[in-house]
Amino acid sequence: MDLQSIRREYLSGSLTREQLKPDPVDQFMLWMEQAVKMELPDPTAMVLATVDANHQPGQRVVLLKGFDERGFVFFTNYESRKSHDMAVNANVSLHFPWHPIERQVLVCGVAEKVSVDESRAYFQSRPRESQLGAWASPQSRVLESRDVMMRQFDSVSKEFADKDIPLPDFWGGFRVRPSRMEFWQGGANRLHDRFQYSLQSGGQWQIDRLAP
Repeated sequence: MDLQSIRREYLSGSLTREQLKPDPVDQFMLWMEQAVKMELPDPTAMVLATVDANHQPGQRVVLLKGFDERGFVFFTNYESRKSHDMAVNANVSLHFPWHPIERQVLVCGVAEKVSVDESRAYFQSRPRESQLGAWASPQSRVLESRDVMMRQFDSVSKEFADKDIPLPDFWGGFRVRPSRMEFWQGGANRLHDRFQYSLQSGGQWQIDRLAP
């Protein structure tokens, strides 16, 4: 298989400093709105990178469930591998790979748990089957078989039959507070447009163009 011959040009557009908004969250909102309007598959899917206690990086795809000036929010099992990683090293990165429109966004920052009320509000908005799944899955732990997990799903389904499903105490959200964000727009001849926002001590954002 000749992987070296697989290539394409990036010709969808360009990105200039004049097009950028002063605040990266506002710029992200603009790009997210455009990604949704263009009906990209899974526009909220992002790669979360963490580092564990042995300095081993790990990555997985999670879904963005909200963002504002405070940061970017996702939800997970607090006993999962990623949660254990963030407990020992809260520095993380998020990556949005919007390849169909030749764009990428990188977010670097610190992850912190959201409030229980915020976690509960989102949990209660999920489909009932997803709520049951959160109770049934011991995320990141070794499973003897899928049947074990499905039996646990059946068990919690019976336990909460005709009841409101409570928020598990081992499940909730994280908010990534950004200190650096990068916006990447593909360009011809691999001369891509990259702009980096860096948070300064006074709370302002510095914008720099980066070499591709």
